[in-house]
Amino acid sequence: MTPFFLARPMGMIVFLCISLCAFPVLSTAQTEIQTLEFPYFTLRNRTDSPDPREAYGGERSDLKAGLCHVGELGLGVLSPLADMVPNFLQEELLRVQSVQEMDPAAILDGLAATAGERGPALYVHGYYIDFEKGCRRAALLQRNATLEGRFLWFSWPSDGAAALYTHDEADLYWSLPDLADTIIELERRFGSGTVDVIGHSLGARGVVLALYEVGNRRPDIRLGHVALLAPDMDFDIFARILPRIAPIAESITVYTASGDKSLALSRQVHGYARLGESGNDVSKITGVEVIDLSVSLSDSPTGHLYHIYSSAVGADLSQLLNAGKRASARSGLVQKGENLWHLQLATGD
Repeated sequence: MTPFFLARPMGMIVFLCISLCAFPVLSTAQTEIQTLEFPYFTLRNRTDSPDPREAYGGERSDLKAGLCHVGELGLGVLSPLADMVPNFLQEELLRVQSVQEMDPAAILDGLAATAGERGPALYVHGYYIDFEKGCRRAALLQRNATLEGRFLWFSWPSDGAAALYTHDEADLYWSLPDLADTIIELERRFGSGTVDVIGHSLGARGVVLALYEVGNRRPDIRLGHVALLAPDMDFDIFARILPRIAPIAESITVYTASGDKSLALSRQVHGYARLGESGNDVSKITGVEVIDLSVSLSDSPTGHLYHIYSSAVGADLSQLLNAGKRASARSGLVQKGENLWHLQLATGD
């Protein structure tokens, strides 16, 4: 049974108050609600619901775009406790405040004004993500990796239901042509070597397959850095596809962890090791920089959502995507093999 403080935000807040109010306030949390804004592309259907959290559903549709505004929940007199909320509960303090649909070209025009010389960073979410959860987690990733101004969220029509994994796989595959088109259009508008692509879990599989299509259609294209976070993909299939996608990217980085419960389950379902699991023979994917997070995520509840909850992972992503640093030049990494690095333990992550 899910604990009540995980099931409902107010229950969580009461739990935190009971648990923490005996301790002195460690820092002053913000008392005003912050709003996090970012642009999105989506292949979801409109629902016409007045509730912005339900603006889009899980059905397949044509490409749409807009801006999502996510605000932090006001805690009132409990605001001083906000800084003491465990990292993995921060998502429960966020609410989708508004969704402003716009023409995709207008979104790209706005991104051009804010992205700077580095260009855009396109993020593709994973399985079991409805629109509301996707907005909240996209906001957390943007903040954790300091991608403000560059960030563009691509939301494919996941059903947002734990029991519908195979449905989500089908919807992801259906979305691949549009994801490939988006990557090609971003490179056309922003220039060679300026488009970074990020994928999490099942979304990372989508990124790899879309890049395979991009490479076949445009072998001359040159993208920036590709970051695959907890990728839910067959390790050996990735190794076979890699020679087709490596030439079109400046770098490919794979983040792995042991104890990733979601990937362990996926391995059981598919019968083969997942790319995002630690312990694979990474010598088969020469040229890919593999970042093993097992030590630094020893206290992570699932080992799967480190991209939004771990400040150490966020800092490493920022060094890669914003500063363009390869693994050998990034702080916090210790080389353990020709293409394998370990991220060192960071207190509080």
